[in-house]
Amino acid sequence: MSSRRAPIPGRRTPGPWRTKAVVAALAAAVLAGPGIAQATPQTAPASQDRVTAAADITWTLERASNPTQDQRTAYDLITRAMNAAVARYNNLSDLGKTITVRYDPGVPTADGNINGTIRFGNRSYMTERTALHEIAHTIGVGTSSGWSRLGGSGTWTGAQATALVRQFDGSGAKLSTGGGHFWPYGLNYENEFSNTAADRHVRIVAAMVRDGL
Repeated sequence: MSSRRAPIPGRRTPGPWRTKAVVAALAAAVLAGPGIAQATPQTAPASQDRVTAAADITWTLERASNPTQDQRTAYDLITRAMNAAVARYNNLSDLGKTITVRYDPGVPTADGNINGTIRFGNRSYMTERTALHEIAHTIGVGTSSGWSRLGGSGTWTGAQATALVRQFDGSGAKLSTGGGHFWPYGLNYENEFSNTAADRHVRIVAAMVRDGL
């Protein structure tokens, strides 16, 4: 995990530039250029809290022109993980980001940067949980000036994300921060993953953005 480095409280009315409905699948895989492959179709998880906004997180995977078997295996795992994570984000939020993903065996785990890059290294981290977590880093969790301002004290002070976690976990709940991460629902470890936790993760990140992340 990078060291660089929850329902949404009311649906936002899309602006004029958000007139198209959320797509339930990502674009079919096509070659965008030498060594670049886009995400293959993936059905978004069903949810009663689906928002009517554009599916604005997109991603591409940088691929070797003549991949080895190791690279092909990694590409397959990364594609499944990213398709699931991006579909969940696009189904439950209207966040926007263009992400470039790389397989880098030299990365011990995985990392995400606000510049829109994610690197996967270790096979055990090529999962939806990790992809969700690293996408949050590209959006600003642990990597933005808003994070430092609102989460630098060890507790997230933004009103919307705080209200959301209290809705989930009770009036005394809070979002703790540290080391560029947050909890609960930060999906910092694989044993934290469930469909409920993953949905709440996306909603909290979206609320953090509304708070000023």
